[in-house]
Amino acid sequence: MVSKEQVLEALKSVIDPELHRSIVDLGMVREIQIGGRDVRVTIALTVPNCPLRDQIAADAGKAVDALEPGINVEISLTSMTESERDGLRERLHGRGQSQSNSPAGNLNRVKSVIAVMSGKGGVGKSTIAAMLAVGLRRKGRRVGVLDSDITGPSIPKLLGVREPPTMSPLGIMPPQSSTGIKIMSINLMLEDEEQAVIWRGPMITSAINQFWNDVFWGDLDALVVDMPPGTSDAALTVMQSLPVTGIILVTSPQDLAGMVVRKAAHMAEHLNTPLVGLVENMSYVICPHCGERYTLFGKGDTRAMADAFNTPFLGEIGIDPQMAELGDRGAIEQYDSEDFNALIALGDQLIEKAPAPKATGDH
Repeated sequence: MVSKEQVLEALKSVIDPELHRSIVDLGMVREIQIGGRDVRVTIALTVPNCPLRDQIAADAGKAVDALEPGINVEISLTSMTESERDGLRERLHGRGQSQSNSPAGNLNRVKSVIAVMSGKGGVGKSTIAAMLAVGLRRKGRRVGVLDSDITGPSIPKLLGVREPPTMSPLGIMPPQSSTGIKIMSINLMLEDEEQAVIWRGPMITSAINQFWNDVFWGDLDALVVDMPPGTSDAALTVMQSLPVTGIILVTSPQDLAGMVVRKAAHMAEHLNTPLVGLVENMSYVICPHCGERYTLFGKGDTRAMADAFNTPFLGEIGIDPQMAELGDRGAIEQYDSEDFNALIALGDQLIEKAPAPKATGDH
């Protein structure tokens, strides 16, 4: 018959997938009960709806089951009490720190930060940002989306996420989409998603910094930042406060949109933030009856603009009613189109070229 000491020793090999520490060291093993060949382990998760709960339970079951043939292992999951969370927070963040301070900045490891910017609103920037995240997730990448468009947030709607973030000893826990994309947006913190956010620049800047430093993103291959339109405070905050790997500019074929996106490109150059590609959205529409391709907004000069800024032209993306329908239903993760292949490939290249991830507080 196995002993409690043996079970506890076996559980030391079970590593929290995001914190990379033993569940024993994290104080997550609350109780071990042994009766004959029956072993029951109670594990207290840091938050009730931990997205990795099944993996932690499975790993713990395997570790204990390997101790001796024929034992019956039962893993029971619960969540930490407030005092347990306080204790974990002190261990992670250091004693003497205010409990309101989040340790997230010291725990996050984000390899690549990809900002999607337009300069002008209404060109489909948020949709492109969402589809970039979706495409990278389909390739097995660990992805998050930071919605820095504080006054016009669209990401939760597109990805069908309505669950508000929760607080934990690790920081603010972002909810996840159906495929596992982590999301942080001001709209997830409002009682009514149609409520207006009437904030001045300093408050918007503070919110963006909090979304970066105080959210527990964990280990990410890519954090896609949906940038606000324009070249003012919010865009400046992202470019100056986050270690942006590359900016992808989104425009439409209209001359007006091209003029404004050039301003955004010049801003990126002025701030020495790498501009890595241009996308022309709403370039065409395919007639559902005859299959003919129409350029509703005229022929754009995005390719020439890309050449002028010495950056790749990532292609044209057409108007597709199915994309609009899925976006309205919060099911854009179901959409698929070859138009996005170059965009996803660029995202993959940025991840591969990025240096080893570092804590978000170290930038």
